Amino acid sequence: MKRVMKMNWNRMPKIIIVSLLSSMLALTGCSTQTANPSVQSGAQNTAGQNTASPTEARVMKLAVVTAKDRSLTKGLEKFGEILEKESGGSIKVEVYPDGQLGGDRAVFDAMKVGTIQGSTMSSGPIAVDAKRFNALDLPFLFKDEQTAYEILDGPIGKELLDDLPAVGVIGLNYWENGFRNLTNGKREVKRVEDIAGLKIRTLENDLHLDMWKQLGAIPTPMAFTELFTALEQGVVDGQENPAGNVTTSKFYEVQKYYTKTGHVYNASPFLISKKFWDSLSDQEKEWVTKAAEEAKVYQRQLNQEETRQAEEFLAKNGMVVTELSDEERKRFVEKVQPVYDKYASELGEDFVKKLKQANQ
Repeated sequence: MKRVMKMNWNRMPKIIIVSLLSSMLALTGCSTQTANPSVQSGAQNTAGQNTASPTEARVMKLAVVTAKDRSLTKGLEKFGEILEKESGGSIKVEVYPDGQLGGDRAVFDAMKVGTIQGSTMSSGPIAVDAKRFNALDLPFLFKDEQTAYEILDGPIGKELLDDLPAVGVIGLNYWENGFRNLTNGKREVKRVEDIAGLKIRTLENDLHLDMWKQLGAIPTPMAFTELFTALEQGVVDGQENPAGNVTTSKFYEVQKYYTKTGHVYNASPFLISKKFWDSLSDQEKEWVTKAAEEAKVYQRQLNQEETRQAEEFLAKNGMVVTELSDEERKRFVEKVQPVYDKYASELGEDFVKKLKQANQ
C-alpha cells in the first residue's frame, strides 16, 4: 500500500515554509501556461483569431439538395478535391447531397450560425434574407448562358453578393442549375396561347406565380417531393424545371411535351458561412477562393453538357421536344413585362434597369 506523508506545518521554521510555498506557486504557474499549447504557440490568423492546431484538419461540411449525380453536387465535390490539394490536407471537405442536412432554407440558416460551412442554391431561398436576389428570377432576364456569365461575373453580380455578409453568409461566385423549361401532359406548347388554362406546378414564390398568371396558366405551388405523384394523378398538368431535374426525377414517365421556354435562368450562388470565413487566415481564404473559381468553371461546363444529354435522353424516351421560334420568344417576353413593372420598385428600379440594359 502506498503511504501518503503528511507535513507538520506547525513544527517547521517559517523560512522553510515560505520557500516551499513559493516553489509550489511557481510550479502552478508553469502548469497553467502550458495547459493550452496552441494558444502559447501563437496559432492565430492575421485577424487575431485562433485557428485550428497545425496537426488538426479543418472540416467543411457542404450541403446541397440536388442528387449525387447532378452537376451542382459534382461541383461541390470538385471544390473539395481542389481545396484539400491546395491546403495540403489541412482543410477537409465533406459533401452531403440529396437534402441530407435539410432543404435550402434550413441549410441557409445553418450557415448563418456556422453549423454548416457552405452550399450552393438557387436565388429564391436566398432572397428570403437578401431581397434583391429575387431579381435573378425575373422572367426571360438572360437570353443565354454566356450573357448570364458576363453579367453575374461582373460588377452587377458582385453588387448582389455584397448584400450577403449582412445576413451571415459570404457569396464567392455563381454556379448554375440551368434554364427552367416547361413540361406538360396535355399538348405541345409552341405559342403563348398554348399555355392558357394549363395547371402548372410552380415554386412557392410570388414572382413565379405572377409570371405564370401573365402567361395564362393556372399556377399551383407545391413541394418538389410531391410533384411526381401530382403529375401522375393529374392534380397538375405540368411543371417547370431544368432538364437535369426532369430526367433524374423521371418526369418523362408522366409527361409528354417538353418546351424549351428558358423562362428563368437558375443561377446558383456558391455560399460560405461568414462565421467559418472569418475564422480563416488570409492564406486559407486564398485557397478557398481559388478552389471556388476553378469549381465554378468545371460545374458550368458540366451543367451545359448535362442539359444537352438530358434533352437528347428525353427525346429518345418519347417526349416531344419543342424549341420556340425567335418571334414567339419575343411574344413571351412582351407578355411578362407587367411582372417587371410590379417588382421593380420592390427590387430597386435602378438595379432592375441595369440588369435589363446589360442584357441588350
